[in-house]
Amino acid sequence: MGTENLTAGARPSPLLGRRGAVAAEGPDAGVAWHYGDPTREQRLLAAGEAVADLSHRGVIQVSGPDRLSWLHSLTTQHLMDLPPGVSAETLVLTPHGHVEHDVHLVDDGGSTWLGVEPGAASALAGWLDRMRFMLRVEVADVSDDWAVIGVVGSDASVDPAVPDGVPPAWQDPWPWLTPGSSAYGPGDVDHPGVERPWRELLVPRTALADVVGERPLAGTWAVEALRVAAWRPRFGAETDHRTIPHEVDWLRTAVHLTKGCYRGQETVARVHNLGRPPRRLVMLHLDGSGHTLPRHGDDVLLDERRIGHVTTAVRHHELGPVALALVKRSIPVDATLQTAGVAATQEIIVAA
Repeated sequence: MGTENLTAGARPSPLLGRRGAVAAEGPDAGVAWHYGDPTREQRLLAAGEAVADLSHRGVIQVSGPDRLSWLHSLTTQHLMDLPPGVSAETLVLTPHGHVEHDVHLVDDGGSTWLGVEPGAASALAGWLDRMRFMLRVEVADVSDDWAVIGVVGSDASVDPAVPDGVPPAWQDPWPWLTPGSSAYGPGDVDHPGVERPWRELLVPRTALADVVGERPLAGTWAVEALRVAAWRPRFGAETDHRTIPHEVDWLRTAVHLTKGCYRGQETVARVHNLGRPPRRLVMLHLDGSGHTLPRHGDDVLLDERRIGHVTTAVRHHELGPVALALVKRSIPVDATLQTAGVAATQEIIVAA
């Protein structure tokens, strides 16, 4: 497949020229969906042997001596005095507490590097630039210069060899509770996300092919399958214009509940202290007798009544066909649901 289906502004990866590459579409346009054997790619990625091309993701560089205190004041995470090389996840919320951006953040001692969803860097960098006022910070969208690659592993032993002078890797904190956070699902050690210690590396875009070298490649099919099995929310997939962090268990890694004021804090505090989120994220185990998967946005039904929608559906190399879905909080946890004409049983992520 060629690159004619790229979304506006997407930059095709040079790795799409590798043997067997089938280009992804939609939000992941610009990189490979798979390289001919998605089941094998999942196994290799899970084992830390394959590299995932995520060069369609956006990258923002924030420099200046006020950068961390400034980002601390704007977003949901405690970033004041974040040590160099320590990874964090933070959210940008609307004034009403709805999720507007998910940010993968790491500081190198001189700059703070923000990884964001494909196509989001320009909008976020523009908003940040408008929020500088008189502070000593500089914001730059550097997505054209830096590419992201993903690996599974908790330390640099799984990383490809990268050139000198690259920023530190971002280690996904999911699903470990960070200081000041709260879990709406199971605790750390009982969470399936512990089996997916995810790392994202920044490499110069011009060196992407050389850095990957002869390592096996995994496409976004494999990346998404491991993410769903880990119950890991993704902005734009598990979120819509109404999503608050509580609904997808994002408080555990991306929100500090006592750090002080930020945009949207009132909603976060009110729901956490006085109420319950109106929806909850679940994993659906799908009847595997069919040959097709539900699509993003497909209705989830209980007794012919719409009670939610599918966010991401995948074929996992061990679990089979599974999906993440947002459903009404009041739906019984033992109810058998239906989507896209097939039966689906719930596995609870966010408690009812």
